[in-house]
Formats: sequence, C-alpha cells, structure tokens
Amino acid sequence: MNKPELSSLSLVEIRQQRSDLQAQEDAVSFVRRMAQGRLDIARDEQRRRADNTPISTTVTTNLAGIFGQEHGGGSARPPRETNISPDHELVRELERLCEDIGFGSLRSLDDESLDQIVTSLLAFENQRSAERRQLFDQIDALTVELVRRYKDGGADIDSLLND
Repeated sequence: MNKPELSSLSLVEIRQQRSDLQAQEDAVSFVRRMAQGRLDIARDEQRRRADNTPISTTVTTNLAGIFGQEHGGGSARPPRETNISPDHELVRELERLCEDIGFGSLRSLDDESLDQIVTSLLAFENQRSAERRQLFDQIDALTVELVRRYKDGGADIDSLLND
C-alpha cells in the first residue's frame, strides 16, 4: 500500500482495512502457532530417536516438556483475543497437510518420513511467517497514515472516542 492510495481513503476506510488485516493476521498467527507446536512435537521425536530414549506411553506424556522449552522471541505487539474457527481455511489447510504427511503416526514412521514431516511443517510455518510479516507491513502503513492525519489535524481525535 503506498501513500497516494492511502491519502485517498477516508478515516473509516483506513480503520476498516486495518481491522480486516488484523483479523487476517490473527488467523495466520494462530495457525502458525499450531504449526510450530506440531513441529516441536516432530522435532522432539527426532531428538528422542537420536538419544535412543525409550518411547513413553503417549506423546501427550511429554507435551509439557516439549512446549515448555524456551524458543525466544515473539512479537513485540500486544496480544489480541483471537477466536479462530476450526473451519477456517488455514486451520483446514494445516489439518490436511498433517494428514497427508502422516503426522498422527509419528512414532511408527521411519526416520526419512519423520524428516519429511519436519520439512513440510517448517515450510508451512515459514510461509505463514512471511504472510504475517506482509500483513504487519500493511497494518503498520495504515497506522502510520492514521497517526499522520491526527498529528496534521486532518482527523478529529475526538472521533476515536466515538468509534
């Protein structure tokens, strides 16, 4: 989104576009986190095999340990409440991917198939990360335009209270 396009939009349109993009980003971030969790589970299985650790009764036995590992980073943006439907197209896409690559059978797969699961989930997560960065860029551009208008007097600050 470039400046000439933004300058032709009304405040209401800018706010609506930003809200729509934030909703898209919420969905992308949610599914990205789901993919990261599954990737962590698959990588933990790789570590278990590399260390020759015996199989515990279920994967869920180890979830606290798997998800409790510090991965660092995270968005500096404040969190927003998200309510993403299990029927959302990105959720369904991740579910189809997991089904296609055999994620539900991690413990019974050979090492090559397990490596393919990690590769596929990583590619999916990287794609969502790129989408997320693009959405943030667009959201930031809209926010900059809103701030500019408020600073320049092109928008009434009291209108924020009415929205």
